[in-house]
Amino acid sequence: VANTGFLSLCAHGRVTGLAVEAGAAMSHVTPVCGGQTLRTGTRCLGVAGDHLSRHLHRLLLESPTELPALQALTKRVLTQLKEQCCYVSLDYEGDLLEEGSHHPARFQTPDGHWITLGKERFCCPEPLFRPELLHHSCPGLQQLARQSFHTLPEHARRHVLGNIVLSGGSSMFPGFPERMCLELNFLLQGAGVHIEVLANPRRGTAAWAGGSMAASLTSFQHSWMTKDEYQEHGAGYVHTRF
Repeated sequence: VANTGFLSLCAHGRVTGLAVEAGAAMSHVTPVCGGQTLRTGTRCLGVAGDHLSRHLHRLLLESPTELPALQALTKRVLTQLKEQCCYVSLDYEGDLLEEGSHHPARFQTPDGHWITLGKERFCCPEPLFRPELLHHSCPGLQQLARQSFHTLPEHARRHVLGNIVLSGGSSMFPGFPERMCLELNFLLQGAGVHIEVLANPRRGTAAWAGGSMAASLTSFQHSWMTKDEYQEHGAGYVHTRF
């Protein structure tokens, strides 16, 4: 049992940093120092990939020129549509006002229908930064990252700013790393350094990759619970063992 934020950092070769995770069900910001997860600094956002897929569906139904095709969309096809056509805007308000700033995209459903997306392309992932669009009162991911950063010990902050790592499938939107970088440089401009965000092309599965790396370390071998131990003590033994 390991924290996914720590594992995401491991996948990037770090044991200290700030993991910004945007997954399917939840999004998290986790500060890690020397391999230790700082739970008091961990922040959670109840907006993630599944919420964005439903949001996209609602947005498309608001301009129902292809209503039968839209109503028949399954969760799986919605996810494909979101992943292939949507992106994060670097200037959301400006793109909303300027019609020509976004190019339409077309998507063919498995049953042969075509769906055209306009501003829905960048409106879909925006709730990660503006949860109020989904009627959530909590701050966006960039603000949670700032909150998490300020819980760190003073001596660790500068090092952490150079190790902000993105992970999770919902961080894979084109423009997501650039937007996060812009937002954090604005929010933390008093820190005295320019912030770079680490965005590995395979960050969608970073936690799994980090788990594989951590489990292969010799120092991790004492953390196994064997089959014999499980059969002797039962599933509850995991709380005693770890």
